[in-house]
Amino acid sequence: MQAIRIELLTKDFDGLTAVDALTLSVEEGEIFGLVGPDGAGKTTTMRLLTSIMEPSSGEAWVNGHHTVQEAEALKDGIGYMSQRFGLYPDLTVMENVDFYADIYEVPKKGRTEKIDRLLAFSNLTPFKKRRAGNLSGGMKQKLGLACALIHTPKVLFLDEPTNGVDPVSRRDFWRILYQLLREKVTIFVSTAYLDEAERCNRLALVHKGKLLAVGTPDEVKQLMRGTLLEIRTNEPRRATALLRERMAEHSVGVFGDRVHLASSEPEAAAAQAEQLLAQAGFRVEGIRRVEPTLEDVFVSAVGIEREPQP
Repeated sequence: MQAIRIELLTKDFDGLTAVDALTLSVEEGEIFGLVGPDGAGKTTTMRLLTSIMEPSSGEAWVNGHHTVQEAEALKDGIGYMSQRFGLYPDLTVMENVDFYADIYEVPKKGRTEKIDRLLAFSNLTPFKKRRAGNLSGGMKQKLGLACALIHTPKVLFLDEPTNGVDPVSRRDFWRILYQLLREKVTIFVSTAYLDEAERCNRLALVHKGKLLAVGTPDEVKQLMRGTLLEIRTNEPRRATALLRERMAEHSVGVFGDRVHLASSEPEAAAAQAEQLLAQAGFRVEGIRRVEPTLEDVFVSAVGIEREPQP
């Protein structure tokens, strides 16, 4: 059963198209990732799906409810954690969750037990009396999640929930999300971290409001053009800039301390890259074929979009 259905969803702002004819579906009980850089339209898509704003055209349904025609009924069955979730810094952890329970009209009977379960679930029980303003970034995100879950939503929308959070807290947050799947909660999460996207059951790559690809992480990786080469050199960023300029027909990106280059003719491309770098004074420490990451696929997909149409 589809938890989310989107058909040609579009949102324009004064001539700028933030979401451009987006069409996709999300199955009940899966983690679905909306993946793209800043400005890709992820937050706008979230706001359209949670009935915070209306589309310019197109339609969407969440839990079978139309996002415009049945907005109030839709909101009863969803949880939404925005990038700047509205925690109250002067309230304690317990008081924040209790406040959101009031907003969602959670019955008083059994509420304390439910909050205790959520705090234990989020590993916040030892901090229930601490003010939210004194929590670390990762703990604030967990508290925001607990508040979004207080009314037991069927679909949970998370807009870049781990942005700016340290790697350990990001890992802990995702462990909690996996536990939610056992409760049959559908999770729609946006992220700019492509390593996080690999944790999703399925994902959509978006760029400038347009859908580039959708599928499982492995399926999306199959969209990679050509063979991927990993180049180890002493100055990867400068080397990347050079190769982008001199080998513009190839997809080139910097990944940590390595350069990734995709080519349909890997042997010739490797020889050309090695020669160009050596002539420019770079020390080439090795070139080898590697399996692509989602980030490689994304760079390649954006490259396809930027190519001139015939």
